[in-house]
Amino acid sequence: MSYITGMILTANDTTPKYKLGAIGQDYTGYLYKYVQYETAAGSVAAVAGNACYYYAPSGVSAGSTTVVTSDLSDSAGLGAGILQAVLADGEYGWIQIKGRATITPALTAGADGNALTAVGATDGTLDVSALVTDAVVAYAVDASAKIIECDFPL
Repeated sequence: MSYITGMILTANDTTPKYKLGAIGQDYTGYLYKYVQYETAAGSVAAVAGNACYYYAPSGVSAGSTTVVTSDLSDSAGLGAGILQAVLADGEYGWIQIKGRATITPALTAGADGNALTAVGATDGTLDVSALVTDAVVAYAVDASAKIIECDFPL
């Protein structure tokens, strides 16, 4: 893994500055992915610190791995990462996929150490994994302080 020169995590780009799906690493070793944001059918705005999911219109599982949304109903239920900036519909930016993060919304349930998934969550959030078939994308480190350890798929 190599650093991407000029990677500004909080930037929102109207045209792509990097190849979609590019993986970047910051000085802490945390990993980020460059994606395009889609507000989707629910017109769900991107909020820095919220979860996003791989966009799959109407939940069709063959969605893109470079287009994300916080509209859970227009996803396949697979978490993509944590938004690093407010992105308008069609804009490009970074999501965190690996490493420790403080999220904006409170966890809907659970305690420190719980596995987290998009399954059963609401728009922009993660929920405690209840089934072995849930795609685990993060772990609660300090649930009350909204600190998670990201382990989203590349």
